[in-house]
Amino acid sequence: MTVFYAFCRVIDDIVDSSDLSAAEKQVRLAKWRQMLQAAVPDEPLLALEIRRLMDKYSLPPGMLEEIIAGVEMDLSIVRYSTFEELRVYCYRVASAVGLVSIEIFGYRNARCKQYAIDLGLALQMTNIIRDVGKDLQAGRIYLPQEDLARCKYSETELRNRQYNERFVCLMEFEAARAREFFSRSAIALPSEDRRAMVPAEIMGSIYRGLLRRMERDKFRVFEKEYRLSRLENAGRIAAQLLRSF
Repeated sequence: MTVFYAFCRVIDDIVDSSDLSAAEKQVRLAKWRQMLQAAVPDEPLLALEIRRLMDKYSLPPGMLEEIIAGVEMDLSIVRYSTFEELRVYCYRVASAVGLVSIEIFGYRNARCKQYAIDLGLALQMTNIIRDVGKDLQAGRIYLPQEDLARCKYSETELRNRQYNERFVCLMEFEAARAREFFSRSAIALPSEDRRAMVPAEIMGSIYRGLLRRMERDKFRVFEKEYRLSRLENAGRIAAQLLRSF
């Protein structure tokens, strides 16, 4: 998981780098696609480690290429018209990560794949709600345009960080969507794989707590950076560990 996390971190940092042009970012991501397939001259040690990981867990390159495709979307897409369009992004940057992770954790029931997909969508939607203000600074709006229209909250209001009842309506709508995916993931998790999925369940518990905190606070995301305390995180970790036994 340390190697896999390092891979995700590296490709994410490429896209978020302020020192690289869009063209240079594309070149580096393309090189990582090559390195997933075979060794290239002067490649970093991580490339070799990730290929060994792929061999060990029989991970086809396409599984990791999906994650690259997800972060690459940030280079050209800064608005999403519908949730179906956003769902593709969420799947690539979150669900695809979950699908690789469960191969590493080990599972017995194929239904676990649906669990990983739904949990990934729930986590990413929670991220999108939390990071509305930060994403605006980068010129990105992940909230679907159809959802803004549903709540009669304009993009101009959003770019001006106007907090009003229409914004709360929008956030409540997105939070309900995230909670629906959390519920689906809970239903999809096979009982025989609960112990193996404890790391994922810990992440899910922390993010559910984060979502509830934002909901109770009426989504003051323009003025606050939401996170759970170390004590709250520790409590949720302990609860999931105890539940697994």
